[in-house]
Amino acid sequence: MLIYLGCSAVAAFALAVGLTVADAPAAAVAHAAFALGAMPLIFAAMGHFVPVLTRSPGVEPAIHRLPLALQAAGALAVAVLAGAIPGWGLHPAILVGLAATGPMLGWTFRRGRACLGKPHPGLAWYKASLACLLTALAAILVGLLWPAAYAPLRLAHLHLNTLGFIGLAAVGTLHVLMPTALGLPDPQAGLRLRRQLPWALGGVALSALAGFAPGLASLGALVLAGVVVHTLAGWLKTLGARRILGDGAAVALFGAGLGLLAVIAAGLAHGLGWLPGRPAVTGFFALFLLPLVTGALSQLLPVWRFPGPATPPRARLRAALVRFGALRTALFLAGGGLLTAGVAAGALLLAAGVLLFAGVMATGLAGARSTA
Repeated sequence: MLIYLGCSAVAAFALAVGLTVADAPAAAVAHAAFALGAMPLIFAAMGHFVPVLTRSPGVEPAIHRLPLALQAAGALAVAVLAGAIPGWGLHPAILVGLAATGPMLGWTFRRGRACLGKPHPGLAWYKASLACLLTALAAILVGLLWPAAYAPLRLAHLHLNTLGFIGLAAVGTLHVLMPTALGLPDPQAGLRLRRQLPWALGGVALSALAGFAPGLASLGALVLAGVVVHTLAGWLKTLGARRILGDGAAVALFGAGLGLLAVIAAGLAHGLGWLPGRPAVTGFFALFLLPLVTGALSQLLPVWRFPGPATPPRARLRAALVRFGALRTALFLAGGGLLTAGVAAGALLLAAGVLLFAGVMATGLAGARSTA
């Protein structure tokens, strides 16, 4: 399941790049990247990390299948927004999303209560992330049923999905994943997570309410940017720039943090009327999601393929996946920067980066299969 969803996310990102080149509606591009690609993978990653954070057994079969329901809802939403099926298809897509998110959120609370001792502070970020997704889906459903409130609720849906669900889940995971990728301890990670969460939630809330009070957008962007800068500075201080830049997975994760800063700046520019909405949304996918997911998969796919103690086949698969990590990250950041600036040729750099990762992933998994 985890390997399938990892490969599906890469395919969904390729679809999003293709839709961008074809000048498809921005909503279709965004949902191909977010709802079809990133969200099911984040659900699966939560299923992997929550037992670790709570020192509890692995995920139950019913929870294990929830990412597939979310993927089906995402496929339906993309089909509607691309004009392939009528608009009424959004309603069942939202209801399926709600039906998947509610049980996932409840599961995180149950695992936290059953934990021996206090759970890792990263669990609170997952709870907050899922609560944002639940609210985002409810907001857009109300907006569809109440057209007069659709515009501000759509903006709330966008911010709660991108900065809330994806952003909070990503930052919470990165605090654990970055030191793991480097094989180094980060004794400050737990403290940073506890201190940052109230600020991150406040920034997301301010951004979500910007549709009702536009002046809140700037304040929300500044708060979120402060959280990201604090995270990046903490990594540099604790783990060191040389180590981060020398590992193909770590450099991609660090690049995702830099990309998120650029996305926040683009969102602020959009809120002030200096930048159209489409480049800002495209930038979130290109500057943040692409380096984030490729970096995370470089570290996690070998563990998912060869669970248990570290083995030589796992090390060989990781070595294959991290190859060209710095080059891919540079392509994503450069391509995303060009697209955000309105230069369509940036999509070619994104395509090159996606194809590069798809190639090493396919060859690495094929080699791992022959080894097994």
